[in-house]
Amino acid sequence: MSLLDMVKEAGIIGAGGAGFPTHAKLASKADYILLNGAECEPLLRVDQQLMEMFPDEIIKGFEAAGRLVNADKAIIGIKGKHKEVIAILQDRIKELQVGDYVEVGLLPDIYPAGDEQVLVYELTGRVVPEVGIPIQVGCVVINSETALNIYHASAGRPVTEKYITIAGDIPNRMTVKVPVGTPIIDVLKLSGIENFDDYAVIDGGPMMGPVMSNLDGFVTKKNKGFVILKKNHPLIRRKTATKEQTKRINRASCEQCRMCTDMCPRFLLGHATQPHKMMRSLMYAANTNAPNDLEAQKVAQLCCQCNLCELFACPIGLYPKAANNFFREKLAEQGLRYKPTKEAFEARSAREHRLVPSKRLIARIGLHDFDKPAPMTDNSLSPLVVKIATRQHVGAPAVPVVSVGEHVQAGQLIGKIPEDSLGAAIHASISGTVTESGNDFIAIRRD
Repeated sequence: MSLLDMVKEAGIIGAGGAGFPTHAKLASKADYILLNGAECEPLLRVDQQLMEMFPDEIIKGFEAAGRLVNADKAIIGIKGKHKEVIAILQDRIKELQVGDYVEVGLLPDIYPAGDEQVLVYELTGRVVPEVGIPIQVGCVVINSETALNIYHASAGRPVTEKYITIAGDIPNRMTVKVPVGTPIIDVLKLSGIENFDDYAVIDGGPMMGPVMSNLDGFVTKKNKGFVILKKNHPLIRRKTATKEQTKRINRASCEQCRMCTDMCPRFLLGHATQPHKMMRSLMYAANTNAPNDLEAQKVAQLCCQCNLCELFACPIGLYPKAANNFFREKLAEQGLRYKPTKEAFEARSAREHRLVPSKRLIARIGLHDFDKPAPMTDNSLSPLVVKIATRQHVGAPAVPVVSVGEHVQAGQLIGKIPEDSLGAAIHASISGTVTESGNDFIAIRRD
């Protein structure tokens, strides 16, 4: 069986949050394969620890993926501040005798260094086109945990576990490995908090992650971390503002200073996105007699949702990303799509002077006191029941291949990719009996 088939059968998806099926990505041919070890979201600690703990496995998985896409060079992107991890990687690359192919590329400690288009530019100097993807400039990007999963797939091991950081205003900060399908509340309670009535939980990083409306869900292959903060924390108040609130505030207060645009990572890469113009259009939208320039509003679709404009750039705390999203939704309703006017792009000359240091960002969003280690622990969770989502990836949901009452072993295939569809297989994360098998999830009760 080819490595590509092994990756497909193992159900590997992007572990950094997007969830794109990895076998589809590795079916391309590229000049570079890049490992995204930037982990630029504040407080998250998974990737840097995996590279420290499993350097050989990650390097081997990464190299194998690079050979698969015929890449000329494999570059591990990691922030230069992680000196100990870098030394380990460089030593293991030398010992494994892959230094002529795999190298470490140092990234600045900025946000969002982990945005794949920023990563591509920092490591190769190439700029991904507007509404484009890295393969258009000869690059394939995978995450550190994804590379580890590729190594496991080569040994016949599917994805059944997930590494997650638990951080924030909590007694116990840690990174743990849990079975896919574990109740999220069980993971959260490892923080040392039992009653979450006064707390809010961000699913993912504090910049891009949404505040969870309830804590009744189950861990998927995409989960990266949970940031737990008091409900009255300023970041939680901003992230829970309603659409109507953000529209009202934006219309009343925007002074068109352009800071949201001038510091936008995609604008600095030469793209046409200009959130300050979406703020202006939003003010016009309040006036029924104002012009409705849909062509100009299409640039809203270039927003990468990094939230830098709202949580750092705007000097008076407005919501430019929300303005972008307002027009993105309007355009989607009408089936309108932005079309680039050129093929080649160059970063703007001012870019190097407008990069946002991570430490300044962390202080600005009120997380300085919580920016502490979250060490990998042996705290093991053995949930009685897991619920494994059939749709935890980009594409069509997995089709169940097990029935209620059937006994399954950990690692057994329980959901396959639909015929002629983009998707990912899912596997039992524990041994036990199937208690539910439907369109949304498959539940397994432990033996």
